[in-house]
Amino acid sequence: MGMEPSLEEIFGSYMAYKVTEDTWVISFMNGTEYMYLLEGSEKALLIDTGYGAGNLKAFVQGLTDKTVLVVNTHFHPDHSAGNGEFEEVMIAAGWEIDAPSVNMPGQIPFDISKLPYPNYKKVIIGEGDVIDLGNRKIKVMDVKPAHCNSSLFFYDEEQGMIFVGDEVEAAQVNMFDNSCNPEAPYDVRDRLNCMRENCERIKALKPRYIFPNHNGTPIASSYLDDFIRLVDSVFAGTAKIEDKLNHKYIEMDPKAPTLCRVRYGKASIFINKELLMSVYGGGLS
Repeated sequence: MGMEPSLEEIFGSYMAYKVTEDTWVISFMNGTEYMYLLEGSEKALLIDTGYGAGNLKAFVQGLTDKTVLVVNTHFHPDHSAGNGEFEEVMIAAGWEIDAPSVNMPGQIPFDISKLPYPNYKKVIIGEGDVIDLGNRKIKVMDVKPAHCNSSLFFYDEEQGMIFVGDEVEAAQVNMFDNSCNPEAPYDVRDRLNCMRENCERIKALKPRYIFPNHNGTPIASSYLDDFIRLVDSVFAGTAKIEDKLNHKYIEMDPKAPTLCRVRYGKASIFINKELLMSVYGGGLS
C-alpha cells in the first residue's frame, strides 16, 4: 500500500499551461479547478489564490518575473484562502457577506493564519475599475449575486477574454446559499434572475474566450444561451429536475438532501428544491 497523499499534494499540486502567449491557466485539484495568470508588458495579474496550501506564490514566480497583482473572482475558500501569501489582494465589496465560507472552522484544510500575510491588505474594486498591466488592460465588472455575493468578472476587451469565476461553468453552478452566513440575503427568484442577467451581459460582449474556474476551460458561448433558457424553463415550469445529484463532493455537504439538479441543454445548476418549487412555473418577473 502506498502512502496517502498529503494535504499539500491534494490541494496544492499545480500545473500550468498557456492558452495564449501571455495567458496562463494554472490547474489544480486533478485538473478540475483553475486560476489564471495574465501577463502584460509591465505587470502580471493572478486571478484567484486557491485553498491556501502555502506554495502558490513560489509557483507563480516560476512562471513570470513580473510584479504580480492579485484579484479574487469571489470570496469562497477554493478561490481566496491563499490570499495570505500576498501582501495585497483586490476583491469585491461583497466579500464580507461570503467571508464565513472562508473563516468558519472546518472550511479550509490548512491553517491560513500561518501564511506570510494573514492580515493582507484588501483593496475593494468594482465596475469601472481598470487593472493596468502595461500593454494589457483588464476591466473589472460587477456581478449580480447568483452563485454568491462577492463575484467579479475580469474582461480583457482587446483579446476578447472574460474570466467568470463560478458564475458560469460546464458541469454545474451552485445556486444554493453557500455563504455560511445566516444573515446573507437569499431570494431564489432574485438569484435566478441575476444568473440570467449576468449571462446576458457576458453574451452582449461577444467574447472569444469564456474562462470559468471549474470543470473545463475555456467554454463555448452557447453555454450562456443554455443557462438563460434554464432560468426561463424554471419560471415556465418546464425545467428538467433531478433528485440525484451525481456529484460526490456536493453529496457530502449537509445541505445535499435539500438540493436538486436542474438541467437545460448543456447548462446545469444545484439549488434548494423546496425554494425552486416555490417559483417553478410562476412566470418571469
